Amino acid sequence: MIRLEDTSGGAISRAISEERHRMGSPATGMVLTMLILTDEEFASDATEAAVLSARQHPMRILTLIPRPGRGPDQIDAQVMVGGDDGPGEVAIIRLRGDRSGHANSVVIPLLLPDTPVVAWWPADAPPVPADDPIGRHAQRRITDLSTAGDVMSALAERRAGYVPGDVDLAWTRVTSWRSALASMLDLTHGPIRSASVAAEADNPSAILLVSWLRECLGMGVELRTSEGPGITEAVLVTATGDLRIARPEHNVAVLSRPGIPDSTIALPRRPLPELLSEELRRLDPDEIYGEALLGTAPPAAS
Repeated sequence: MIRLEDTSGGAISRAISEERHRMGSPATGMVLTMLILTDEEFASDATEAAVLSARQHPMRILTLIPRPGRGPDQIDAQVMVGGDDGPGEVAIIRLRGDRSGHANSVVIPLLLPDTPVVAWWPADAPPVPADDPIGRHAQRRITDLSTAGDVMSALAERRAGYVPGDVDLAWTRVTSWRSALASMLDLTHGPIRSASVAAEADNPSAILLVSWLRECLGMGVELRTSEGPGITEAVLVTATGDLRIARPEHNVAVLSRPGIPDSTIALPRRPLPELLSEELRRLDPDEIYGEALLGTAPPAAS
């Protein structure tokens, strides 16, 4: 690890290049630059998740940690290249004092040329990520409603500020549920009379899943409150009986269909690195997420 104190974006870039040269591994094969803007509380977990994702998606990871308040106005950095940290490059950059508001000017010399940029806010995100100075660099902008103190207010903000290219990890968490429900819909005979999803209160993934299912079915979908954790059940009611996916455990769900013995399917609560890796597999806008997010808006008053 290289430690730099009272440094600059250009000096950090040179340190990365020099370390690459020293290790005899030129910076080839990098597929993207990952910009992580976060505070100290989330910095370690977010950086670790990105490092693990770099094993599938070699990248330059820039974790930016603003530290306003008292203290010297300076930029400090830790630089790691390859080795135990995977095939990527990592720079953890602390912007202290008045420098805390200048993350954009620091990252400009660190962006890899001719490669896409992904911006990620593990906790607090700007109202319109695409208009944020960091977000303007990025083709994909990742947020996470699960870390919000007030989920409903944060959801409304994400909805109002949505621009194609945005995505939220609350949506990524329901990929397996959507796949299981889509398979169940393919097996459904006859019209669906009603549908419901059960989850712990104010679960953002459940709210997005209900919106997606409502669009698929063209009908209202009830969101019921359960003890959790997360989403615990989805039910489709038909003339011949209920089709049900129930997840009493963290990783396994029970699939129930009329006239067929119950079966189990894998439906794990996936760790953060897996969620991030999924989002990095595609860098084009996720239109289905956009539709689901906008579909969470409350009905207009008549």
